[in-house]
Amino acid sequence: MVNNRSAFMPIEVLLVEDNPGDAQLTRIALEDSKISVNLNVVEDGVEAMAFLRKQDKYAKVPHPDIVLLDLNLPKKDGREVLAEIKGDANLKRIPVVVLTTSQAEEDILKAYNLAANCYITKPVDFDQFVKIIRSIENFWFAIVKLPPE
Repeated sequence: MVNNRSAFMPIEVLLVEDNPGDAQLTRIALEDSKISVNLNVVEDGVEAMAFLRKQDKYAKVPHPDIVLLDLNLPKKDGREVLAEIKGDANLKRIPVVVLTTSQAEEDILKAYNLAANCYITKPVDFDQFVKIIRSIENFWFAIVKLPPE
């Protein structure tokens, strides 16, 4: 493994996803991983920022190694979350993978302008969705060297 984590430390993933079905598919896709992954899920942008800043009920959560971020979220949308993450000196080094249904060119452009690390459109097909999650896992968890906390 190229990653800077020891073999015994799981990769900490924060999934920001309001669709329970997509969250469950992501969980299923990561369960068969050869890499130890600890998946935390929050359902809206406000909760995502509380988690990342370790506020209130999230005071003792692990620091995520990577964020999988949907764009269309309740309370605070993914674009706002991305802007806050990349604008915060304590959070900006966390890689953010935008994982969304939007194929809109303006969303893609805005995400990259806000310093998203990559933009992936969710497929509607189950097998393709699992394939995408496994590709993310392989690239970000096994090949890329993630920044320290």
